[in-house]
Amino acid sequence: MKYWLVKSEPGAWSWDDQVRDAVTAWTGVRNYQASNFLKAMAVGDRCFFYHSVDQKRIVGIVEVVKEAYSDPTADDPRWVCPDLKAVCPVASPVTLAQIKADPRLAELPLIRQSRLSVMPIDSESWAIICGMAGVVP
Repeated sequence: MKYWLVKSEPGAWSWDDQVRDAVTAWTGVRNYQASNFLKAMAVGDRCFFYHSVDQKRIVGIVEVVKEAYSDPTADDPRWVCPDLKAVCPVASPVTLAQIKADPRLAELPLIRQSRLSVMPIDSESWAIICGMAGVVP
């Protein structure tokens, strides 16, 4: 199993929206690097659900339930989307400031490539962040 972080602007698609719909196509990614990460996702992989913009915090966990396919919101078939299912909210949201303050997480793409909307999370960092969030990894 691999681990990821997916970002969403809460005004466009929030954790509450994800929970309400349970499973959704993760559409709208138009960055080649982020799109390649979507293509690398496999069924069963887990992702942190991150509210971007003014909140900047991890608020939940989702699971990949369908691997990447052509994004129905794109005119170009090169853009893809997987289907993600809500798994659970985190007990304690983990802010970007908390992540930046932990030296063990200094190499995360969230810090090094802050504008990227989809990124891998190594298993050690996943466990650290789950501990911060009060979630059993």
